[in-house]
Amino acid sequence: MRRIVSGFAVWALTVSILVFGGKAPAAEPLPHNERTTKADATPVLVAEAKRWIGTNPTGWERLWCARFMNFVLKRAGYPGTGSDAAASFATYGRRLLWPQVGAIAVMHRGKNGGHVGVVSGFDANGNPIIISGNHNKRVGVAVYPRERVYAYVVPN
Repeated sequence: MRRIVSGFAVWALTVSILVFGGKAPAAEPLPHNERTTKADATPVLVAEAKRWIGTNPTGWERLWCARFMNFVLKRAGYPGTGSDAAASFATYGRRLLWPQVGAIAVMHRGKNGGHVGVVSGFDANGNPIIISGNHNKRVGVAVYPRERVYAYVVPN
């Protein structure tokens, strides 16, 4: 999937460079660890989630977005929340101040609870493109309104 550069993206990049030296700030600095030579290991989450697009590796038929997120985390070498509730990810890992590719996005879903997935990019309007479970019984990719996301987190 190609990333579309928009006025919003240019503005965000400019602010990032001027204020933060080109790196989006995290609530806490991301440590180096054995899983990566970079400080940010989240691209592995995008790669792992993409592997399962069009399938259902969980075997569940209803309400399995959080189960898929836990599956992706485990396969990438991270602990999950152990919960089937999307909202359990709101307090998982480190909360980010800015959205970023590879972050876990936690969303409102009206009266029906929530939704969770991995950010794989952004559209021309700055809305996150998210890979998640529970799209017509399969892992899918969709653009979500950024207003729906109430937390962006990354693993510890």
